[in-house]
Amino acid sequence: MSALVPTKVFLTKGIGRHRENLTSFELALRDAGIAQLNIVRVSSIFPPHCMLVPRSRGVGLLSPGEIVYCVLSRNSSNESNRHFGAAIGLAIPKERDRYGYISEHHDFGVKKKQLGDYTEDLAATMLASTLGIALDIDQAWDERKQQYKIGGRIVRTTNITQTASGREGLWTTVMAAAVFCGFK
Repeated sequence: MSALVPTKVFLTKGIGRHRENLTSFELALRDAGIAQLNIVRVSSIFPPHCMLVPRSRGVGLLSPGEIVYCVLSRNSSNESNRHFGAAIGLAIPKERDRYGYISEHHDFGVKKKQLGDYTEDLAATMLASTLGIALDIDQAWDERKQQYKIGGRIVRTTNITQTASGREGLWTTVMAAAVFCGFK
């Protein structure tokens, strides 16, 4: 049996609103461009040699009905004016032969930038722990270069975050995903 290792991943996000919770999730998937796929949730490894590609390119590599693997963050509420969000964070080592981490997080009452930054920090912390390094986020982050330095290794981070506020009489769902494609 051969290994199923993705060569590409893309980030996407969406929001949906409907009187039914499940339908609001479907609309969020449509907004994210992935409703036509059969989604299987997986855990948090960014594979070695994997390329982060734009959403348009990634979606173009997939066919309707295809089974796809993704790291998914989802959050829903039917409370009027309730602020909430979902985010995906990536920590990708500069050395392409090493694996990185993908984190997913959802929360209530947190602003978009704060949620995205937290999710990036979470991915970097998870990566550092695999290297046996206790990561002090403030010490490891190089603000000018916009990158982490973990145990002498350069790590690039990014996130995709969707936030919303609930509306009266409707379910609102937000989602963010890292979708794998292009398997070898």
